[in-house]
Amino acid sequence: MWEYSEKVQEHFFSPRNAGAVEDANATGDVGSLACGDALRLTLKVDPETDVILDAGFQTFGCGSAIASSSALTEIIKGKTLDEALKVTNQEIADYLDGLPPEKMHCSVMGREALQAAIANYRGEEWKDDHEEGALVCKCFAVDSTLIENTIRDNGLTTVEDVVNFTKAGGGCSACHEGIEEVLTKVLAEEGKSFTPAARSVAVAMPTAPAAPAKMTNIQRIRRIETVLESIRPTLQRDHGDVELVDIDGKNVYVNMKGACSGCQMAAVTLEGIQERIIDELGEFVRVLPAQAMPKAERAYG
Repeated sequence: MWEYSEKVQEHFFSPRNAGAVEDANATGDVGSLACGDALRLTLKVDPETDVILDAGFQTFGCGSAIASSSALTEIIKGKTLDEALKVTNQEIADYLDGLPPEKMHCSVMGREALQAAIANYRGEEWKDDHEEGALVCKCFAVDSTLIENTIRDNGLTTVEDVVNFTKAGGGCSACHEGIEEVLTKVLAEEGKSFTPAARSVAVAMPTAPAAPAKMTNIQRIRRIETVLESIRPTLQRDHGDVELVDIDGKNVYVNMKGACSGCQMAAVTLEGIQERIIDELGEFVRVLPAQAMPKAERAYG
């Protein structure tokens, strides 16, 4: 399990500025269904001074995604738009007294949401560049342009760094060679070189945080149920619910109930649940709707 600072926990359990801002005049939407994190940032900007009077967020993802979004809104309130654009993802992490390396991608997402919201306010078209470069990581739909920009912005030097900041290569790891090629290119432009030591660190990196000991299936079920219990109150407030149906190896089948059944955001909800379960179990799993189970095995109500 990862270690979270007290400030991360504080902003997760008691997030600031959660929800949409009333009379917002700027909105930024970012996120990927593949990685499970989605963020909408809304701002109320003074048209005379360009000062951000209020900021709010709506997000679904892991605890770090919620805490990073909460921290971002606190940092940018009172700043002008130009001042806010200078906020880096590292500042967001520092505000929270640090994030686990494996969760730095959450702060990157917050910065992108801010850029998107400001572009929306200014009537500009914001592009996240995710569709402009060659696709490197198929698991999480991360392309070379995003990887290049993240390497430059954060001074990354290893494949492991790239995985932590972008999630690319955090699934099957088949794209580590492609990440290495991008790293080599960017570092060469900066007069640096990709060293064998950096390669050995990256290749040795596990695709998911290792559990301290192999759990029994009963233990896994209990931990998954704990995650679902923590999520259930939020879903129930919107007249929805979720229940565990079955576990088949790395596949966790759940039944979305009430308003969550057939909801347009159901895919985002499932991916968010998946992220939370991965955090809890320390292993990679796939969370799927019960309808995806083989027909012979369906026995849910």
